[in-house]
Amino acid sequence: MQQPVNEPTFRQSVDVMFNRAVALMDLPPGLEQKIRVCNATYTVRFGVRLRGKIETFTGYRSVHSEHMEPVKGGIRFALSVNQDEVEALAALMTYKCALVEAPFGGSKGGLCVNPRDYDDHEMELITRRFAYELIKRDLIHPAQNVPAPDMGTGEREMAWIADQYQRMNTTDINGRACVTGKPLNNGGIHGRVEATGRGVQYALREFFRESADMEAAGMKGSLDGKRVIVQGLGNVGYHAAKFLSEDDGALITGIIEHDGALYSDTGLDVEAVRAWILGHGGVKDYPDASHTAEGAKVLEHDCDILIPAALEGVINLENAERIKAPLIIEAANGPITAGADEVLNAKGTVIIPDMYANAGGVTVSYFEWVKNLSHIRFGRMQRRQEEARHELIVRELERLDRHLGDAWSMTPNFKQKYLRGADELELVRSGLDDTMRIAYQSMREVWHGRSDVSDLRTAAYLVAIDRVASSYRAKGL
Repeated sequence: MQQPVNEPTFRQSVDVMFNRAVALMDLPPGLEQKIRVCNATYTVRFGVRLRGKIETFTGYRSVHSEHMEPVKGGIRFALSVNQDEVEALAALMTYKCALVEAPFGGSKGGLCVNPRDYDDHEMELITRRFAYELIKRDLIHPAQNVPAPDMGTGEREMAWIADQYQRMNTTDINGRACVTGKPLNNGGIHGRVEATGRGVQYALREFFRESADMEAAGMKGSLDGKRVIVQGLGNVGYHAAKFLSEDDGALITGIIEHDGALYSDTGLDVEAVRAWILGHGGVKDYPDASHTAEGAKVLEHDCDILIPAALEGVINLENAERIKAPLIIEAANGPITAGADEVLNAKGTVIIPDMYANAGGVTVSYFEWVKNLSHIRFGRMQRRQEEARHELIVRELERLDRHLGDAWSMTPNFKQKYLRGADELELVRSGLDDTMRIAYQSMREVWHGRSDVSDLRTAAYLVAIDRVASSYRAKGL
């Protein structure tokens, strides 16, 4: 979607929102500037021999803040990658990690390439050479800079990068921790693939636990039956829609993709739509819903919750006034521009900001990094011990059951459920849920506790910037 010409760029939007927050803080000017700027951005240009000739590629790795190390942030593969975008995303990573209390600074990387133009072997050559250029500058390192998947990358690319690092650092026992989002059989962690979408679900659940927050959005009740429109059924949008519909009873009434949008008042089958997209490359001709080629118009449809989960700037000054959803949760990075944010806030729309809403990915990446450094999967040490302790209680209950007869009995399947110790996936989900709850409450406390803060985004920036400032002060700056 093309933004209006008077619209700020993504990087300018991040700066506008940063300025809005620091205007409400009492930071020394020098410290404010230190937090604002990117520490360094590295541009690498390298050649790869493909199809009988050398092709030159341009990549970036930006380090926004080293108030904590290592720094953390994904690597995206897209032709749209540029230095301004990478630096804006690195800044968001700094604030995001601070908000959810992941012990990282912010970083981001990108490579100007369209993965669809190359076969698997060619993409491996390109990825490994890009990784080589970053690794030899310590821009991929388990103690200094830890990438993760982003747009255009996934488990496959992370496995290639991890292997490239270990080839170049054969004695580094913590080599697998140089990157997160890896496959399970290569040091990954259960729950990482769906982590960002799961985080969106947990964020909405926490919002719906607070009656005052629902009232601000003109809502009541629970997620059950709420009409949801999702823009982008990629990894994040798919999992968010799947979990909200299957676990919480939400009704997915709209799905927007690159070739149009589907809409159904009775709800869409997320799995069926996902299968259709994978098989046909888009939503066109999907048989069980209304289709429109003007997908962006569906953003303006009547619904309860709008989830932009793909591109930056899809809600901007051109369409913000026509957005009807009373609640928007930003599953993508920067889907609402700074100008649109002001328009929506003036209308009373409640926005759960990207800095918080899509933090599930970095949270579970943190768990994977810890797992790699500890060299043991979560649950391995305590699971059976938990089961043994539970067994003692169950045996005592069974003794009472035999003694009391029909006067008392255990609920069917109680024993089986209670005896089972938590595995890695359950522990990851528990940690993610706890993180999203605590982070939301830290934002909410500022949102409702300060008369000069009228929205969750400003509250999120205030919490994050204050934590970054505290880290710098502790270092003596």
